[in-house]
Amino acid sequence: MKNLKYLLNIFIASFLILSCVEEVENNIDFVESIEAPTNVSAMISITQDNTGVVTITPTGEGVVSYSVDFGDGSDSSDSVNPGNSVVHTYPEGTYEAIITAVGLNGEVTETVVSVVVSYSAPENLSVTINNVPGNAFDITVSASADLAASFEVFFGDQGDDEAPTPLQIGETLTYTYSSVGEYTVTVVALSGGAATTEYSEVVTIVNPLLMPIDFEDPTLNYSFVDFGNAQSTVIPNPDASGINTSSTVGQSLKFNGAEVWAGSFLTIDEPVDFSSLNNIAVDVWTSDVGEVVKLKLENSANPDINTEVDMTTTINQGWETLIYDFSASDLSQDYDRIVIFFDFGNVGDDTYYYFDNIRLSLPAVSNFTTVEDFQGDVPGNFSFGGVEGVQAVTNPNPSGINTTSTVMQFTKTDGAEVWGGMGFAIDGIINFNGTNQIKINSYAPEAGKVVKVKLETVEGNIDGLTYEFDMTTTVANQWEVLTYDFSAAPDLDYTSFIVFYDFGNQDEGVYHFDEVQVGLGEYIPTEAPSIPIEDFEGDAPANFSFGGVEGVQVVENPNISGSNTTSNVMQCTKTEGSEVWGGMGITVEAINFSSAGMNQIQIQSYSPEVGKVVKVKLETSEGNVDGLTYEFDMTTTVANEWETLTYDFSLAPDLDYVSFIVFYDFGNTGEGVYHFDEIKLVN
Repeated sequence: MKNLKYLLNIFIASFLILSCVEEVENNIDFVESIEAPTNVSAMISITQDNTGVVTITPTGEGVVSYSVDFGDGSDSSDSVNPGNSVVHTYPEGTYEAIITAVGLNGEVTETVVSVVVSYSAPENLSVTINNVPGNAFDITVSASADLAASFEVFFGDQGDDEAPTPLQIGETLTYTYSSVGEYTVTVVALSGGAATTEYSEVVTIVNPLLMPIDFEDPTLNYSFVDFGNAQSTVIPNPDASGINTSSTVGQSLKFNGAEVWAGSFLTIDEPVDFSSLNNIAVDVWTSDVGEVVKLKLENSANPDINTEVDMTTTINQGWETLIYDFSASDLSQDYDRIVIFFDFGNVGDDTYYYFDNIRLSLPAVSNFTTVEDFQGDVPGNFSFGGVEGVQAVTNPNPSGINTTSTVMQFTKTDGAEVWGGMGFAIDGIINFNGTNQIKINSYAPEAGKVVKVKLETVEGNIDGLTYEFDMTTTVANQWEVLTYDFSAAPDLDYTSFIVFYDFGNQDEGVYHFDEVQVGLGEYIPTEAPSIPIEDFEGDAPANFSFGGVEGVQVVENPNISGSNTTSNVMQCTKTEGSEVWGGMGITVEAINFSSAGMNQIQIQSYSPEVGKVVKVKLETSEGNVDGLTYEFDMTTTVANEWETLTYDFSLAPDLDYVSFIVFYDFGNTGEGVYHFDEIKLVN
């Protein structure tokens, strides 16, 4: 009975299953009759911000999914459900996007939709162009604009072939012109496509004419205004001798019959600064003694504001310095016009006059006050660092500039400290209100000794409350005047006068000084003795270069002026992308600091930019071996001018150095052409 029920259940289940299969087969027959998707297209939405962002929304009937081939060579989209969109970024252009629609039965319909991406020209372009304070040849450029992707700048100094300089949003470009003039700066705002917006502005590059005036800068506009039938120009120095060996000077021609008041003037870009000095010095060359040379200062906006001083020539057929004292003038006024009259008061007779180096100056007549002459009671004194025997003694050589009977003497003992010295208490105080110099009469057993003078207040040796200055002896066993420039000293009451003879050395010596004076006067620097190493005027020394430095050669001096008027100099080029340690060197006769008695090296340097590190390195015949080399860094402080760089080798090992190596712009890979000259040992 149980088996019968079981068989009956199986029969009923099988019947039901077979019935369902037949029904399903009958129900899916309709799929075969479904048509492929129709009315396939797409809605295209393009942003108007020049980003190229496009939203594509496929449309159609009988669609279960879409895919989009963007038509720009990129990958197609993933599957897109009906009603959804796909976002894609296009460059500017026209593209054929293919919309593929898939139906329920897998049937596919494709349609092509044009996508036109056109960028709008940038709007509201704003450009800012400014001069760079302190550098007349530099400008800065920045720009902003709506719908701009970036900018390009044309600076207008390279002709039709100028390549644009890229400028990014938010960036500021700095550009340096090589000469004065007017230039059209054009800024092009780029949309990212073909549309652009431009702005142009004329900039004027003028190198300001300031005091002092030496007529050596070809970029300056020495634009004389002449009157009364005189004519002034800038010419080569017709007599480069005596006190004036500069290359170029001013020339004034007073034509035959010219007015007695004929002359010329220059307008400078900033008024004469009389804040510290009240005199103006001018180097002049005239044919006769006794000719009046008038110097007049005016306010260019109101010539009725003026002042003038007359000086008379004392030399004929030669250069001399005339110093004009304007201390009695109203120096609160702005004087920006310098007027010069030669042979004032006489009618012109076709005579040429020359002038140069117009600068602020100390008075022509010295005015000093004696602080101590050691003729009475000896002031309270002290010594330190191995200096002994401080005492007032009979003048060891009452001759020349110092015939007084009593002078100060002290002894620097053998092995004394390099800073050994002595000092004395001032009877009163020294205050540089209205003065700026100290003079002493000095007597040393050797030339070339550094003599440091230091002043201290009652606080003693406290930073900010002292000042010191160095001079160097130029004669042996003779009296000479050493003049110290204290114009930069803090305005304090100084009560101690300290002197260090042979500063920096430990050698034994007996020294004398006398007649300590304070006041105004002409500053007379002394020049330390030196030993030349190389001046590049004869056969070029053997040389080498490394790290991307090329073009090592002796060339003509590119700027015969200032501190270096020699004919030939050494040139080297640091190429673009050179190593940060790229440099060059020359072979020299053995340099030994101890045998020379000197511990510094001095060079004349000429660099296209300020702030470049100039490393000097010395090597022995062993080459670049640890412990057998020494190097020191200095930094350029002027551009396109000669300057003196002095390197301290006092800590160098006591060796014979045969290679002199120089690294310009050490630490950078930038391109540049550099010059140096006059390598010598100094103290």
